Amino acid sequence: MNTKRNLLGLMGGAALLPLLASTGPLHASAPGPKVNAFPNFVLETHEGRKVKFYDDLLKNKIVVINMLYTYCSGICPANTSNLLQVQQELGKRLGRDIFMYSLTLQPEFDRPEALNAYVKQRGIKPGWTLLTGKPAEMEQIRRRLGFVDSDPIADADLSNHTGVVRVGNVALDRWFMMPAMSRSQQISRAILEL
Repeated sequence: MNTKRNLLGLMGGAALLPLLASTGPLHASAPGPKVNAFPNFVLETHEGRKVKFYDDLLKNKIVVINMLYTYCSGICPANTSNLLQVQQELGKRLGRDIFMYSLTLQPEFDRPEALNAYVKQRGIKPGWTLLTGKPAEMEQIRRRLGFVDSDPIADADLSNHTGVVRVGNVALDRWFMMPAMSRSQQISRAILEL
């Protein structure tokens, strides 16, 4: 008997089919829906290695990304010190299944040698990679990651660069941003819960 109640029940069940079909097992190799949002430019690490931004650094990984430049006398040193605590708290997972990246805002000055000197000066350990590249490509990556100010004048002022860290589980396409000066334990916990 097709009553209004049965019809509504069938319609509700049909509406749930796409949701139920999408709750199957998640595979680490399954790309998130925004996989094409990231350019695959060739960047250079502080160790002088060439890497592809998406294929080598992001694909199927949990990543922690911030922006800096080596001559910064503003927020960069404090952010780096706080993220060093995060690095320590993540322990052996860092460089194995969680990766930290710092992208330079001044690629014209921050060549691998300058980045490597910064790594040594600040005591950054393996699992945290500093990166540089062509200025226009680094700018495009910065914008794609959301390290931008809606005010174009403020965005163009290097002294106003963002003091946030971007964290993503790329395989699941789950992302968030939080202040880089949040308590290190808060940052670490948020990373591990992603």
